[in-house]
Amino acid sequence: MGTKQWGEGVIVTGAAGGIGAAIATDLAADSPLVSLWDRDTRVHDTAGRIGRQYEDTRAQATEIDLTDPAAVTRAFDEHLAEFGAPRVVVHAAGAMIGGSALDTPADEWLRCLAVNASAAVYVAQRAAREMVAAGGGSIVVVSSNSATVPRVNLAPYGAAKAAATAYARSLALQVAPHGVRVNVVSPGSTDTPMLRGMYADSDAHGLGADARASLLDGDPENYRLGIPLRRIAEPADIAGTVRFLVSDAARHITMHDLRVDGGATLDM
Repeated sequence: MGTKQWGEGVIVTGAAGGIGAAIATDLAADSPLVSLWDRDTRVHDTAGRIGRQYEDTRAQATEIDLTDPAAVTRAFDEHLAEFGAPRVVVHAAGAMIGGSALDTPADEWLRCLAVNASAAVYVAQRAAREMVAAGGGSIVVVSSNSATVPRVNLAPYGAAKAAATAYARSLALQVAPHGVRVNVVSPGSTDTPMLRGMYADSDAHGLGADARASLLDGDPENYRLGIPLRRIAEPADIAGTVRFLVSDAARHITMHDLRVDGGATLDM
């Protein structure tokens, strides 16, 4: 398949399914090694599929709780000991945890913050330190368009994603002189198990008609716009965007928050 451009390897978190699995699969085309991190045991299934699709790429799965800083430290230590510093790290792990801004329980807020913000900090911070020492690299944090636009009953999720976005951009500023790029990708509604779980008429086979209509047309009662492009994103759309940002084609892009939402937030 030719020379792999990311010879030092790639780490993708949240790779058990959905957007993370799509990113890992897409990046495997350009790397001899893809390390897949997720607390879900299905991460091994993703690794197996990648191994079968790309015979000259090694896909290694690691079960890890990314909200545990000690676990993240161990995972990086093990990766560095065996493979050296990664050239690319994509943090795609996260969870849709909704709740009213009026009455979100404290334990739910802390869980949402741990999964959607703190984990991003633990991963991106350690990745950046290793890349600074190695003389370069690229990090992408997958956030959400909910980080920039208020959502009814998504206050914890939007706030946590906003924190991850702000941290990633500040990190990008600090490490830019060392040749390390840090960018953010903010998807909108994407056809994943996480999205389907929010709608009663949807299942493992796809979104139902009512769900699609609500997403495409918007919900005026809850102040949510529809999707101008009139389609719901697929994980491959997000993966392709990430692949661009970590490639040399984006070598002069850093601190950027790229929304991939079909225009749903009017590019705010």
